[in-house]
Amino acid sequence: MLHGDHDTVVPPERSASLKEILDEIKTPNERVIYKGENHNIIRSQREDMVVRIVSWLEKYGVMKQQPSQWVTLQVTAPRVQQYILQSQAVKAQVSYHLYLPKAYEEEKTRRFPVLYWLHGSGGGLTGVRPVSGFFDAAIQAGNIPPMIIVFPNSFANGMWCDSADGKRPIETIVVKEMIPEVDSKFRTITKREGRIVEGFSMGGYGAGRFGFKYPHLFAGISMLAAGPLDLEFNGPRAESNPDERERILQSVYGGKIEEFKAQSPWTLAESNASKLKSGVTIRICIGEDDFTLPANRKFSTHLTQLGVPHTFLIRPKVSHDTLDLLKAIGDENWKFYRSLFTK
Repeated sequence: MLHGDHDTVVPPERSASLKEILDEIKTPNERVIYKGENHNIIRSQREDMVVRIVSWLEKYGVMKQQPSQWVTLQVTAPRVQQYILQSQAVKAQVSYHLYLPKAYEEEKTRRFPVLYWLHGSGGGLTGVRPVSGFFDAAIQAGNIPPMIIVFPNSFANGMWCDSADGKRPIETIVVKEMIPEVDSKFRTITKREGRIVEGFSMGGYGAGRFGFKYPHLFAGISMLAAGPLDLEFNGPRAESNPDERERILQSVYGGKIEEFKAQSPWTLAESNASKLKSGVTIRICIGEDDFTLPANRKFSTHLTQLGVPHTFLIRPKVSHDTLDLLKAIGDENWKFYRSLFTK
């Protein structure tokens, strides 16, 4: 049961009463109260709710996602198709979705830049249609140049890392297999000048990881409401859901906080600071009402202290929402893509 404590449509006392009944008849249940939220928590807390629901389903065996299940359901969206690559890393087929701009069909000899979009926690399928539609509209309006957009998969909480146990080598698949696959299958600009890596929340964390670790592959790194960015994995979401934190720490990092620190964008930026001082454009964008703001502000300060040039944008009246943040960035958003992909 997920409930806002300011809900006037369905008072929180009702879910409290239901929990008492379920506890009395010994039926497994959980009740989460979102402080300061009303009946419309699905909008402001959508990502956290998805994570909690998926975790609950997995915890009680309602939904089990095996590491070998690398082919997702197919998303239906304009100009988007699902593609399959044969991964040597997992010896299995791996799916990804890809958007092709209208110009790709019209200009048969033209090569196009590529945006690698990394989804947040909870899984990325629900975001493919709205995100691709957002960029398609911008391309049609002439706000940004035509580009290919790739939507890889990092499961609900894969963290865009190679898991410590080797069962989910997500980083290897995307960086070592998917990028070459896309470059060979489509008319891309195969140099770093033709690639941006961008993501929201967990995807922003992943964009920082990939961009800072492989600066020779990307001209742009865009971290949107990125997290977790602290080195102790004790941010607001981890504190509010310690069981989920522990599951991620175990499944991705082998239960070792030292491994979490080693994989962090914070640490990778330190390791490659000299390579990030030129040739790559970095931006960090965050909403003023986003719970990840303090960590993002601290991360920006960290990059400044390392001498790594970057842009840090805070937008008012924006919480933890992908499209709200992208829209709030306004023309500065389009300038970022144009500066890199208009040559």
